[in-house]
Amino acid sequence: MLSGFKQFILRGNVIDLAVGVVIGAAFGGVVTAFVKGFITPLIALVVGKRGDFTALSYTIRGVLFPIGDFITALVSFVLVAGVIYFFLVTPVNALIARARRAEVPADPTTKKCPECLSEVPIDARRCRYCTQPLMAKAA
Repeated sequence: MLSGFKQFILRGNVIDLAVGVVIGAAFGGVVTAFVKGFITPLIALVVGKRGDFTALSYTIRGVLFPIGDFITALVSFVLVAGVIYFFLVTPVNALIARARRAEVPADPTTKKCPECLSEVPIDARRCRYCTQPLMAKAA
């Protein structure tokens, strides 16, 4: 039973997942600090308030609904998601696209016979299987 657990833990994808979770938590802390220290004060400059909605609430039949906490958490989530998307996802996607663009496909070495659909060398003038004349290669 212990050897099965050892195999599970030492499997590569479990280790990768653990590293990803730890790095993700650390990155989340950095983004949260960025939003709290930079983005929220910018919102306060634009809105003219503290940039914090925790004081918002309303009362129905004597029951207090503190919606400000929810709005603050929602705004924080949207800002964190935006920062992650624009500063992490977009640059990584651009790097991947640039790497894929550099890979040029090799020139084809065969073509299909229009009559029997078999693969023949690109420079062939007749199909070796059905002996049909093939169109000359366009220059």
